[in-house]
Amino acid sequence: MGVLALLIRPAGLSLGLLFAATAMASEEAQLVESINAYRSQVQRCAGQASQELPPLASDPRLVLSLNTLGGLQQELAWASYPMSSVQAISLSGPRDAQSAMTALQESFCRVLLDPQFVDIGVRREDREWRIVLARQLLSARLADWQAEGQKLLETINSARTQPRQCGAQAFAASPPLAWNATLASAAESHSRAMANGNFFDHKDRDGRTPGDRAELAGYVGQQIGENIAAGHDSARQVVDGWLASPGHCANLMNPQFRELGAAYAVDPKSDAGIYWTAMFGTP
Repeated sequence: MGVLALLIRPAGLSLGLLFAATAMASEEAQLVESINAYRSQVQRCAGQASQELPPLASDPRLVLSLNTLGGLQQELAWASYPMSSVQAISLSGPRDAQSAMTALQESFCRVLLDPQFVDIGVRREDREWRIVLARQLLSARLADWQAEGQKLLETINSARTQPRQCGAQAFAASPPLAWNATLASAAESHSRAMANGNFFDHKDRDGRTPGDRAELAGYVGQQIGENIAAGHDSARQVVDGWLASPGHCANLMNPQFRELGAAYAVDPKSDAGIYWTAMFGTP
């Protein structure tokens, strides 16, 4: 009986530690979710209106120690994250994700709303927080925009095979989308406009909406949807980011959409370097 008691007590202690670790991890995930929700809407920051921005992707390489051993660049090198740009924020005092988000909005809105950042990592220990936003160097060797657009189609269709929760909205598995060259041409034009014009928006510089661009390209359909992304250099990263965002996820899973055209464009002088557009259509 004594041996059993000794075995049970460590198990109970481990379970308690597991619950504590899970709670802490959920607070970190909640903060990332709050930051992405904040970025998805137009905000007032430093007297200016922000753009609607894509969700940041959680990257475990950016979950860095609170006790810096070297410079930030050295830490990222040790973590095998080849960064192009990075910003670290340290907070002391917030007891939970909601309090941390309030502090970030009050003092670091410019960092949160900087369109060049595409990845995020959050570390929390009690009331100490470290939030790292970064963009890594574009290192993938991409094929031409048609081939990568087809990869995006394949990745989206793979995601549509599974039931999915997009925020508060539940979706059953949806049938695969078919490639549409007209939508692809409109997607390529918008990706190129964003890259060369260094902006990130569903409205182009001439004020045209996705529906306008699809019509001008010659697409005749009942319904148009559009997802855009920036900073990621693979179809997998792009789709993962969209699945983490309720609105983008809902477009991706919408069973009314039957066709897709997608493309990317690159301009090294732009903030994000690479821009993606996926146009969904219902013929």
